[in-house]
Amino acid sequence: MNKSTKFSPEVRERAVRMVQEHRGEYPSLWTAVESIAPKIGCVPQTLLSWVQRHEIDTGVREGVTTAEAQRVKELEREVKELRRANEILKLASAFFAQAELDRRLKS
Repeated sequence: MNKSTKFSPEVRERAVRMVQEHRGEYPSLWTAVESIAPKIGCVPQTLLSWVQRHEIDTGVREGVTTAEAQRVKELEREVKELRRANEILKLASAFFAQAELDRRLKS
């Protein structure tokens, strides 16, 4: 498998479910992941990250959930757009104020 291979959400869910179902058969989470990862066709680190992400999203593990991270990303994008718009408005305001001053001086 090359690095550009993407796994569908269904494959990820099935892989995480397999780890959860067979976790008790192994001495640690890592050994369960190492055993199941080749069956899915991914490296153990990838599968472990999927399991950890699932645990965070379900509240089993501490961390920022996927939904919260997405919301923060959307808010940061909105702030960036608003700052850009604000800067444009400031420049336009300065331009029109200067134009008004020039008009008054010529009169």
